[in-house]
Amino acid sequence: MKYVSLFVVMLAINGFMTGCSDQPAAGTNTPKADSVVLKEENVNYTADTAKLVGFVAYNQANSQPRPAVLVIPEWWGMTDYPKMRARELAKLGYIALVADIYGNGMVADSPSLAGKLATPFYTNPGLAASRFMAALNILKSYPQADTTKIAAIGYCFGGSIVLNAAKMGAPLNGVVSFHGDLRGVPADKKLLKAKILVCHGLADSFVPQEQVDGFKKQMDSIGADYTFKAYADATHAFTNPGATATGQRFNMPIKYNPAADTASWKDMQDFFGRIFK
Repeated sequence: MKYVSLFVVMLAINGFMTGCSDQPAAGTNTPKADSVVLKEENVNYTADTAKLVGFVAYNQANSQPRPAVLVIPEWWGMTDYPKMRARELAKLGYIALVADIYGNGMVADSPSLAGKLATPFYTNPGLAASRFMAALNILKSYPQADTTKIAAIGYCFGGSIVLNAAKMGAPLNGVVSFHGDLRGVPADKKLLKAKILVCHGLADSFVPQEQVDGFKKQMDSIGADYTFKAYADATHAFTNPGATATGQRFNMPIKYNPAADTASWKDMQDFFGRIFK
C-alpha cells in the first residue's frame, strides 16, 4: 500500500476510535486570547490493536475554533514534559493533543526500555502512521479545533515521527521537529504537502552532520518548503529542562540549553504564524 493510501484510509476510519465521554462544549478564540482558563483532560482512543490515552489542553475562556497542534513525545513516552508543552501551546491560543504512541499512557524509565518501545515505530512507518492518524482524528473531533489549520510537533523520537508523517502525505499545514532524527522514509514530491521546520542542535551527537546534509539534499531534490534552524552548543534534547539530569543519570550526551529552547520555541511560533495565515 502506498503511503498516501495509508493516510487516506486512516482519515476515513473514525468508527474504531472512541473519545472520552466528557468532550468539551464549543470552543474559543484564535491564538493570543486576552484571558486564559486552561482545560486539561485525558482522552481514550484506539488504533490498530492498542488502547491509547492522549492528553488535551486548550483555553476554555474563548468560544471560537482555533488552530490545532498534535504533540508527539520523546522516546520516554507520556511524561510530564510533552504535557507541559501542550499547556504552553494552549496558553498561546491553540488546542493541543499529546499523542500516546506506545499505548496505555506508557512511560519508559530507562534508555533500554525506551529503545525497546521506540524501535517498532522506527522500523515500521505504517505502524507509526496508524498511531499518528488515530491521535490526529481525535484532535480534529474537538469543536475547539479549526480543522483547516493543523500542525504537528515532535521531540527527538517524536521529531522523526512528524517528519515521516509529513513525507507520507499526512494532511497537515506544517510540522516542527525539535532535535529529531532526520532519516526516516524517502521524501516524495507527490506526497509531501506540509511545510517543515527543523530545530536542530549543532552539538547533537545523535544526529551527525552527514545526516543533516542528507536530509537537506533530499528536501532540496523535491523542492520541499522547509526551514532548517541550527542552535549553537545545543545537544540532543536541548529543549527539555530535565535533560541535564537525565544525561547525568544515564551517562547520555544530552543537556538542556535555555537559549536554544527559547529560540526554537520562538521559531516555532513564527512558523505557525506563516502556515496558519
